[in-house]
Amino acid sequence: MTELATPSLVEQPTRRDFLYIATGAFAAVGGAAAVWPFISQMNPDASTLALASTDVDVSAIAEGQAITIKWRGKPVFIRHRTAKEIEEAKAVPLAELIDQSARNPNITTGDDTATDANRAAAGKEPWLIMIGTCTHLGCVPIGLAGDYNGWFCPCHGSHYDTAGRIRKGPAPENLHIPPYEFTNDTTIRVG
Repeated sequence: MTELATPSLVEQPTRRDFLYIATGAFAAVGGAAAVWPFISQMNPDASTLALASTDVDVSAIAEGQAITIKWRGKPVFIRHRTAKEIEEAKAVPLAELIDQSARNPNITTGDDTATDANRAAAGKEPWLIMIGTCTHLGCVPIGLAGDYNGWFCPCHGSHYDTAGRIRKGPAPENLHIPPYEFTNDTTIRVG
């Protein structure tokens, strides 16, 4: 026959048990409070967060003009291309390209070929937004220059066309395109 536990045989919490639990909880809270400043200081600085994205008003950029902005410490070219520049870029056969990848994180179609449509802003064909560092050694190319009237890196002779694709020289890749979006018809948010 089994004995049933009677209230007198069940162990009751003592004052000592309460003190152990209270001391442990107090130590855990105190330890977390002591460690929090060290963890918090690892968050990015406010100036770094401000550079995470930048808004650019492009209403004053006339067709055929370009501006250079700074984003995350890198130059970004924003070019308002002419109809002639767009046609020149569209006429280039993909087989002639050194790098056939669009290098565009904004593409959602899954087609990553370096066509002009995959390099230009979706729905806003005249606009081309690119990170302005040569993919060879990181120099800053000169706009409206070179054999293809796009960008030319005088340091080592890389020539980019009007869609920012490498056409001649030592650069292995097309100029990269940053993540961006048009927040309205005249404002681009880079980042």
